[in-house]
Amino acid sequence: MSRVGKQPIPLPGTVKVAVEEGLVKVTGPKGSLATALPPGISCAVEEGRLLVQRADDTKQARAFHGLVRALLANSVKGVTEGFKKELDIVGVGYKAAVEGNKAVFNLGHSHPIELPIPEGIQITVEKSTHVVVTGYDRQKVGQIAAQIRSFRKPEPYKGKGVHYSDETIIRKAGKAAK
Repeated sequence: MSRVGKQPIPLPGTVKVAVEEGLVKVTGPKGSLATALPPGISCAVEEGRLLVQRADDTKQARAFHGLVRALLANSVKGVTEGFKKELDIVGVGYKAAVEGNKAVFNLGHSHPIELPIPEGIQITVEKSTHVVVTGYDRQKVGQIAAQIRSFRKPEPYKGKGVHYSDETIIRKAGKAAK
């Protein structure tokens, strides 16, 4: 039995779960998410908890068991609390701003980089060098944060670029002076 898959997911009172054929819809105060169920995996709502079961003990079914349980737990957490990624911009003249429905980054390129903000994601800029990406879909939040980081990855000598706030940049020594 999967250690992750066998744990029930507690459902807060504000969350509604609809189990359909091959699909689980989770609705809460922040939004609504749908997760597809792979073959051999089923879900049931019992006593305010969401249970994930598998049909057999094949290797594929065991792998999907824990995966689906983790995805559903993230959906429940997302529609109740939401997810957040924080990024810091380091470098002279590097800055970010939100203009309407797009985020604009000046990161030392010959042009500003514009990123359209997708549905369900909020990007806020504090102090022009601290970017916060929030939303109820964990995959989207992580993808947008990774996309922002890819505009100018941190370099190892001075640490200039965009990095996650909790990320440690391993610094290299520069040239040895004679």
